[in-house]
Amino acid sequence: MGTLWQGRFRSEPAPEMMALSRSVHFDTRLWREDIEGSRAHVEGLERAGVISATERDALLGALDVVAAELADGTFELRDSDEDVHTAVERRVTELVGDVGRKLHTGRSRNDQVATDVRLFCRSGLASTAEELARLVEALLRRVEHVGDAVMPGYTHLKRAQVVPVGHHLLAHVWALLRDLDRMVAALDRNDVCPLGAGALAGSSLPLDPGFVAERLGFGRPFENSIDAVSDRDHVAETLFVVALCGIHLSRLAEELVLWCSDEFGFVELDDSYATGSSMLPHKKNPDVAELTRAKSGRLVGHLVALLVALKGLPLAYDRDLQEDKEPLIDAFDQMRVVLPALRGLVASMRFDLARMREAAGDDTLAAVDLAELLVSKGVPFRTAHSRVASLVRDAREKGTSLREAVGSDEQWASHADEALEVIEQVLAGRRRRSAGGADMESVRGQLERARERLAESRRRLEAYQT
Repeated sequence: MGTLWQGRFRSEPAPEMMALSRSVHFDTRLWREDIEGSRAHVEGLERAGVISATERDALLGALDVVAAELADGTFELRDSDEDVHTAVERRVTELVGDVGRKLHTGRSRNDQVATDVRLFCRSGLASTAEELARLVEALLRRVEHVGDAVMPGYTHLKRAQVVPVGHHLLAHVWALLRDLDRMVAALDRNDVCPLGAGALAGSSLPLDPGFVAERLGFGRPFENSIDAVSDRDHVAETLFVVALCGIHLSRLAEELVLWCSDEFGFVELDDSYATGSSMLPHKKNPDVAELTRAKSGRLVGHLVALLVALKGLPLAYDRDLQEDKEPLIDAFDQMRVVLPALRGLVASMRFDLARMREAAGDDTLAAVDLAELLVSKGVPFRTAHSRVASLVRDAREKGTSLREAVGSDEQWASHADEALEVIEQVLAGRRRRSAGGADMESVRGQLERARERLAESRRRLEAYQT
């Protein structure tokens, strides 16, 4: 069996053309989806009266054999196999003869490939979302573990205000929960079956796209046959969702790299999630976090590559769309290794809560609270800001603490005791009472709400898990 389109041509395709056109070396990864789609198509052909029940059974039996061969590695690819779809059809025909030539009846590679890709997106997004949910669970358990411990919160990588460690970890949790929500939403928009659209205009055969959509577990069939074969929004959206999640993972990883450094010393990595040096015997390196950080660039690159390939394509199908698969496959592959490794690192690392508390012990971190104390006395904020800033400057120049500066400054004499109490409350992490702020009561509420959000996302995700 040669190419699917050889009947139109008098000469064989040039080797150089086939080398460019051939995609079987990567789209074989979609063999499960191709077999699944072909089974549904065969059942649809029999239901429409296009093939007999005997022919249906022969085709389904051959597809079972091909699936077994692909699963156990005994399937032999040939030079004429342009892609996985050609390979499967070729092998089915070898097994059942002319009946195999009926497999592609009423179907184009255009709607066949589009269906395979949507099935692949569904399984990839569902498994990635589940791994992400497990990472979120690991972070939530660490929030519980640290209790009411405090640390410095940073802006510009400079110590800014005292925050509960749990509050800081929950900031990562909320970002990842948004990623999880986007993955489930992307699954919802991916839930359309293109099979039956043909090359671009459907078929004159009495096929039922609704039947094959239901058979494949899709929520609905396509609305427009041209859109069905040309649409790759779901691939672009998947790559965006994965890339943005990669950015959030990279941000978490960057902080873990900093926190386990000697300069910070906030966490100690477990030996099972760290590496050593080939030269320096004392080293313990955060390679999991560093590789997570680096993978984000790869994921962003996949998104950009696809968007550029899609830009300006005329309707309906163009071969440019073949470039959708490698970025998609690799994006899922990278998340498949990154998420479990990062989850293991997070779950096993040890916090040095005393070191974090010590780092948060600089009383100048209560400066804005002293300004807000003055505001509560009727002082305009900008005036209060200036007064406290001058107090901090003088304390630094004299080498004294902010507490000492407050006690010796005549302007603060009337409410020095109150100011000192504010400083102590701030350093204990118990002053940020505004909604969503860095107060332990807020942390407890966030933890409960985050668990509810995670449970809701998982309930939505169940519809797409097989």
